[in-house]
Amino acid sequence: MKPKVFLTAVLLDDAMQKLNDLFDLSVHDAQLHGPITPSLLRQQIENQDALICFLTDAIDHDLLAVSDRLKVVANYAVGYNNIDLAAAAQAGVWVTNTPGVLTESTADMTWALLMAAARHVVPGDRLVRSGQWGGWAPTQLLGTELNGATLGLIGLGRIGKAVARRAAGFGMKIIAWNRSQIDTGELQSLGIEMVSVDDVCSRSDFISLHCALAPETTHLINQQRLEMMKPGAIVLNTARGPCIDERALADAIQSGTLGGAGLDVFEREPDVESKLKQLDQVVLAPHLGSATTQTRMAMADLVIENVIAACRGDQPKTPIQPRHGNTG
Repeated sequence: MKPKVFLTAVLLDDAMQKLNDLFDLSVHDAQLHGPITPSLLRQQIENQDALICFLTDAIDHDLLAVSDRLKVVANYAVGYNNIDLAAAAQAGVWVTNTPGVLTESTADMTWALLMAAARHVVPGDRLVRSGQWGGWAPTQLLGTELNGATLGLIGLGRIGKAVARRAAGFGMKIIAWNRSQIDTGELQSLGIEMVSVDDVCSRSDFISLHCALAPETTHLINQQRLEMMKPGAIVLNTARGPCIDERALADAIQSGTLGGAGLDVFEREPDVESKLKQLDQVVLAPHLGSATTQTRMAMADLVIENVIAACRGDQPKTPIQPRHGNTG
């Protein structure tokens, strides 16, 4: 018999075809019915072998206690703070994610935000569309040059390094902070100077976040660190929304202390701090970091591989933690 799998939202057509071929699949159509509620999710997973879920789905102790049959929670994301890892370990359930496959697309999105914020692309687009543009003017929407500027990276994992590789082509100086040590040879090849978080904030013209969400990185960018930043600095976030205090960021931009921001993730998605939406200096994107056809399909393939392995009793390819608890 095919493993029974529950999916909390519809994926790409090719991915859905693969899932239907390989599994006894049940799916919640979030586009038709909205995000799945916790109570409905509890009802659906009782007799499932696997759950494929997203960062928007809270997988807690009460949910994991519903099913003795569940073998794996496969998160369709790199992040996994939506999952209670201790409860999953206690229940003997694998937890997996999708690292690696979305590195380049998310790095590309970082640069899209950086360049849009630096050169006022969004206000410029609005101006042209409004019919109010009067033609070229010498002081119109003046932006910030990238060549010779300092890019500060907070988090130097796969995505942070991919962003650094792109920065070299723009002639930027790169400084970075990371929670763990990075190989010296790799830093030299990328031209990166490792410094403290405070140094990244105080020395950078562009500050880009690529850290995981953890207690120590929640509101890592707060009012105190925003006040350290250079006048005109631009803050970018394609990591996790809660790493930035959005209200403090909006206040710093509104006051003229900072030059702007480019944000793809938010503290309370899909809600966005209202002040940010009122600022022309802020570019807002609806969590598009991995939103290319190639990347989303690669994520689906990795999820499928993890589910297959877990359901046949093998270790998944990208486990977040070992499986403990009742493994019988």
